[in-house]
Amino acid sequence: MNEPRPAVRSLLAAVVCLGLASAPAAAQLRLYHLQTEQLRLVYFDEEHEYIIPHLARCFENSLDFYSRLFDYTPNERISVLLQDFDDYGYAGATAIPVNYVTLGIEPFEQVYETSPTNERINWVMSHELLHIVASDQAAPSDRAWRKLFAGKVAPNAEDPVSMFYGYMTAPRRFAPRWYHEGMAVFLETWMAGGYGRALGGYDEMVFRTMVHDGAYFYDVVGLESEGTTTDFQIGQLSYLYGTRFISYLAHRYGPEKAIDWIRRGEDSKRSVRGQFRHVFGASLDAEWKRWIEFEHDWQRANLERVRTYEPSPYKVVSERPLGSVSRAYYDAERRQLYTAINYPGEFAHIAAIGLDDWSVRKIAEVATPALYYVSSLAYDPDSGTLYFTTDNSRQWRDLNAVSVDGGKPRMLLEDFRTGDLAFNRADKSLWGVQHHNGLSRLVRLEPPYDSWERLEGVLELPFGRDLFDIDISPDGEYLTGSLIEISGRQRLVRMPIAALRSGDSGYEVLYEFANYSPANFVYSPDGRYLYGTSYYTGVSNVFRYDFETRQMEGVTNGLTGFFRPLPVSEETLFAFLYTAEGFVPVEIPDTTLEDIEPIRFLGQAIVEQYPVVKEWMLGSPAEVDIEQRTQRSGPYGKLRDVELISVYPIVQEYKDQAAVGVRLNLSEPLGLQGFDIKATFSPSDELPSDEKLHLGLRYSRWPWEVTAGWNRADFYDFFGPTKFSRKGYALGVKYNGVLINDRPRRLDYSLRVAGYGELDTLPDYQNVAATVEEFQTAGFSLDYTHHRRTIGAVEAEKGIEARFNVHANHVADELLPRAWLDFDWGFPLPLDHSSIWLRSSAGASSGARDNPFASFFFGGFGNNWVDHREVKRYRQQHSFPGLAINELGGKNYGRLMVEWTLPPVRFKRLGVPSFYSTWAHLALFTSGIWTDFDSELDERKLWNVGAQLNMRVVFGSNLETTLSIGYAVARESGRPSSDEFMVSLKIL
Repeated sequence: MNEPRPAVRSLLAAVVCLGLASAPAAAQLRLYHLQTEQLRLVYFDEEHEYIIPHLARCFENSLDFYSRLFDYTPNERISVLLQDFDDYGYAGATAIPVNYVTLGIEPFEQVYETSPTNERINWVMSHELLHIVASDQAAPSDRAWRKLFAGKVAPNAEDPVSMFYGYMTAPRRFAPRWYHEGMAVFLETWMAGGYGRALGGYDEMVFRTMVHDGAYFYDVVGLESEGTTTDFQIGQLSYLYGTRFISYLAHRYGPEKAIDWIRRGEDSKRSVRGQFRHVFGASLDAEWKRWIEFEHDWQRANLERVRTYEPSPYKVVSERPLGSVSRAYYDAERRQLYTAINYPGEFAHIAAIGLDDWSVRKIAEVATPALYYVSSLAYDPDSGTLYFTTDNSRQWRDLNAVSVDGGKPRMLLEDFRTGDLAFNRADKSLWGVQHHNGLSRLVRLEPPYDSWERLEGVLELPFGRDLFDIDISPDGEYLTGSLIEISGRQRLVRMPIAALRSGDSGYEVLYEFANYSPANFVYSPDGRYLYGTSYYTGVSNVFRYDFETRQMEGVTNGLTGFFRPLPVSEETLFAFLYTAEGFVPVEIPDTTLEDIEPIRFLGQAIVEQYPVVKEWMLGSPAEVDIEQRTQRSGPYGKLRDVELISVYPIVQEYKDQAAVGVRLNLSEPLGLQGFDIKATFSPSDELPSDEKLHLGLRYSRWPWEVTAGWNRADFYDFFGPTKFSRKGYALGVKYNGVLINDRPRRLDYSLRVAGYGELDTLPDYQNVAATVEEFQTAGFSLDYTHHRRTIGAVEAEKGIEARFNVHANHVADELLPRAWLDFDWGFPLPLDHSSIWLRSSAGASSGARDNPFASFFFGGFGNNWVDHREVKRYRQQHSFPGLAINELGGKNYGRLMVEWTLPPVRFKRLGVPSFYSTWAHLALFTSGIWTDFDSELDERKLWNVGAQLNMRVVFGSNLETTLSIGYAVARESGRPSSDEFMVSLKIL
């Protein structure tokens, strides 16, 4: 074996040192699995093994049903990843490039019954597997393309021809989100025996309220272009509209027709719109309009049913809807109400509402709000302290405290994982429901609430049982709450606190609202009553439970829905009224009603007209013999499961010459490890023979990434001016790590070593010639972000970003270190979604001033005419719009930019369903740069002013592109000015 050159030896030594330093962290990731003929179930923690057989049975049970209903066999084994990364369960699925489901083990949110379920694992498998079925089904032409490309092709921005291949191999994956979610919700409801959102009170309320309020109904374009980004419910609108439209189709044409729309068989059409016309004999747009007309008629009839009895009067006590809201508390001494709110254009926060003047005062921001309940909230009126949770969305919640009179919030316990907070005024203890490893437990925390040693686990609940919406009696003797069983049965229960703390888990059932949840029941100040809500009549109304008479009485007859009632006097209740723009605080009289007329559910009309949906109810998963179906189980080896995912032709450019070749994608099914390999060839005689072959390889296995290349070529070099192709070879190894992951704060770091050879151009600067052919580099970077944006924004509206980089180039036996720091700070303006950002950067390097390896270079917007990298590249360290690319250089520099981002313009409909624009966004900027400030002879000072307009464009229902137009002028004292015009289309 030949001895490696010194440069290669030093690179290999650096790689080994980096590997030894990081090996302990990489070794911590251990996985386990269970595998059947159609399932690959992978999980992280042996403590989750108690649920694995049940999960596998639910999977097999649902898949058996879909196999019969659609005559479907999966294209390949379906991978399911079970994890415990969050406090509430959630799930997601995709069928490109492989069939994959991710599933959170924790109980799902019960707030407002937005997603009613019976047993959650059975329910979520029915939902997510429909996504797989809808996208993975294949007509003969799909199978032919999959055979040609050795699998389904995932769109990849590096090689955009993959978008075409993806559509040919799995066309239904590119349907609108409302289609996928609506179909999944529709079927999950009947598979659960009618327990789900297609028969849910919340969904019915949303559209009844829209008709009552005269709200705008989005069409098939406006729903995704504006509705899911500006409504307080954001992405949930896809579920709501999709489910409702599918239900309408089932009601009008029959549920079998809806199933035919999903099918991808021999005589089916490739596109969702084409299949719709094929099945229903009408255009999708025309039928959508008919649905809106039907919905208005249906809901007017429901509103008339409610008006059979006099609707309850109320007084609105807010100037505007508050969007989503948390539980509220009343402070009689201060005459204020406290609640957490989140609505478009405002950062989520805890608010104080004055009962005398109904003024709204911000107490503290909630950086990471939940979609519907914002934050879990508890209040100690004696100290004037609010306790609230952060990291409420897809994280482990933290416990915080803040004074209602103002001041900075303070964190008490990190990763507390506890919500549904309630304060016991009798002994000053704080109670809550904690989720961990898929189980719920009732916990009690003693003052000062900042130590895990003061936490007491009071009640451990078995799998399938969850407690929520708890409250504590004024005398501190009882705890009440809503208890859900594995069957979906929900009851209002009461438990003596003394018995709970002594280990007695018994409870008294106070009331059960048939198939509906008792929600947010709280005590009156004298402890005689409980006030809460239920969809008992189909409308969410306020009910009052009387402990003396043991009776549940109706308090309101609402047209839309009342939520979270709170007694503020003997005659008056405070509540939140649901409106089309969110929840509105109202006053209502505390009087009981004799009767309330129930509404009619669209889902019930489907059952009555088409009883076939009753036959879609799943049998018990317990009947599945999972031991007989299991092929193997135990530790999961990622490397042995790496397989060819797809292979397809690509085109690239190298030094203005076209190159054609192939891309191979190999991956472990969960995406934890994989290879991307590219090989192209330039047939042009204008290139030397040693530059005609182009190779690229990337291997990733978190936290590692290895890249290698030979005569790198790039598709986007066809569309200059920025060029990425480079002569020579490159080998790099990168280690990525996370120091802080506490949204919205995140601190990442990376270590990288690389070697280059046979160069003619610097790897980072396309217009700077390399003075040597070979060099090595090592670097360390820190990247910190802490920024936020409100509902309706298109990017961050305030916060900070900081990036620190240290690199050392080893060139011709000389070590040339350099470092630079970027720091950005932004703050919002009074105008919604408009901000000012101050962006700064400074750096210095060592070495001779004329050595290109020791210099920084700047210039240009940096965007290609067709691109896939960052849209606003004028913000980046090496950019300076108005100059040519790499025109300005220096050993050191300082740069300051002031940027004004204007409010985005949202479009209800601009385009057609297969090609439309969602928003346009303008930014104005000016910046100054000073280079070589340590040398009077070489220093340069420049400034520029410019603007960039970005317009988001969607094609194929869910493939996003961004059209950018920019212009800038750069000036320098004593030199003529220069300008630059930029047009760019960013792919994906």
